Amino acid sequence: MPGLGNLWRASAAETYTAQPLRGERMVDLAIIGAGFTGLSAALHAAGQGADVAVLEAETVGEGGSGRNVGLVNAGLWLPPDDVCKILGPGPGEHLNAVLAEAPSLVFDLIAQHGIACEATRNGTLHLAHAPKAMADLQSRHAQLAARGAPVRLIDMNSTAQRTGTDRFYGALHDARAGTIQPLSYARGLARAAHDAGALICEQTPVTAAEHRSGQWIITTPGGKLRARHLLIATNAYHRPVTHVSRPDVPIVEYFQLATAPIGDNLAGDILAGGEGCWDTGLVMTSVRRDGAGRVILGGMGGDVTVHANWARRKLTQLFPRLSGVEIQHAWAGRIAMTHDHLPRIQRMGPGALAIFGYSGRGIGPGTVFGRAAALALLSGDHSGLPVPVVESHAEQFVTLKSLYYETGARLVHAVADRG
Repeated sequence: MPGLGNLWRASAAETYTAQPLRGERMVDLAIIGAGFTGLSAALHAAGQGADVAVLEAETVGEGGSGRNVGLVNAGLWLPPDDVCKILGPGPGEHLNAVLAEAPSLVFDLIAQHGIACEATRNGTLHLAHAPKAMADLQSRHAQLAARGAPVRLIDMNSTAQRTGTDRFYGALHDARAGTIQPLSYARGLARAAHDAGALICEQTPVTAAEHRSGQWIITTPGGKLRARHLLIATNAYHRPVTHVSRPDVPIVEYFQLATAPIGDNLAGDILAGGEGCWDTGLVMTSVRRDGAGRVILGGMGGDVTVHANWARRKLTQLFPRLSGVEIQHAWAGRIAMTHDHLPRIQRMGPGALAIFGYSGRGIGPGTVFGRAAALALLSGDHSGLPVPVVESHAEQFVTLKSLYYETGARLVHAVADRG
C-alpha cells in the first residue's frame, strides 16, 4: 500500500503547467502560494484589472489543495454559536454568513470557467460515530437551521441506506455542500487566472520579501518582483522567507487511501446519492467516492505505512463486501490547525497580508478568503474581510501539539486495529 501515490494527481482531468519566474517585473499584487487561496485571489484580482503574479515553490496544488479530501463544506469544524463566542456576535455572524455562501462561490466558479473537477453538489453527511454523538449533531442542526441553512437530521436507518453501511447512528445532511476533485479545481483556477491575465510561476520559491521605498521587493532564485501589495497564502506548507516572519501553527497530518474503481454490482449502494462524509470522532474519518467509482477513506495521521493496517481494516468494517478489494492509491497531506480552529488574516507589513489556519476546511474558506483578501489589498478597504485583521498571532507549543496529534492518531488506530 505505501508508495502508491496521490489519486488526485493520477486522475486530474485539468492540466496546468507554468514556467519559473525569470528577470524582473512590477505588479500590483504578488501572491506566494498557488493553492485555493492564492489562486482565487489571483483570479479575482486579475478580474479587477490588476497586474498579478503568483509564485509557487513547487507546482500548482502541490500542497494541501492537491491532497485535500475534496469536500466543499459550508462553515468550519466549529458550530456557528462557538464562532460567535470566540469572535463576538457581530464578527462571528459575519464569518458564519461568508462561509455559508462559500460552496456557492466554488460551484459558480467551476461552472463559469468550465473546470473539469467532478463537481457534485448533492450535499455532505456529518456522521454520528457513536450514539452519544447524535446530541452534537442535533445541536449543530438547531444552530444552522436558526440561520436558515438547508440542513436536516437523518436517522440511523436512513443513514445506512444513504451510506451503504450500518456503522453510523445518524447524520446531519447539509444541502449547500458537495464534492470535487480538488487538484483539478486548483488547476482550473490557475488556468482561469492565467486567462484573466495573471502571471503564474511554478518552481519559484520565494527566498526574501522586503518592503522598501513604498513597494515590496520579492526575491526568487530566477528573478525579482516589485509589488504594491503582497499576499502570503502558503498555509500548512509555508517556507521561511527572509525579512518576513509568518507565525508557526500546529500541523495535523491527514492520509487517504483509494480503492480501484468499483462497479455498481459490488458498491452501488455506497454513497449512491453522491454525498461526501466525515464523522464526529475526535480522530476523524472521512469517506467519499470519486467519478470513477473508487471508495476513498481518510483519517488523521501522516505516515501512510503506520496507518495502513487500520485504514484497510476500517474500510472492511464499514463495507465488508470490499474485503480484498485492491487499494490503488495512498497519500497524505498537512493541515494548519489553530488553537481555536479559526482562520487568521495577519498583517505582514504595509499592504501585505497572510492567511492561514483553515483547520481542515480549505476549499470553501480558501476560495472566499482569497477573493476577499485580493479585493481588500487592492482597494485598501479591509472592512469586508471574513475575519478582522490581526497584527500578530502566536501559538504555544507548536511542535509538541503537532506531535500530540500524530501520536493520538497512532494510538487510536493501533487500538482499533487490535480490536
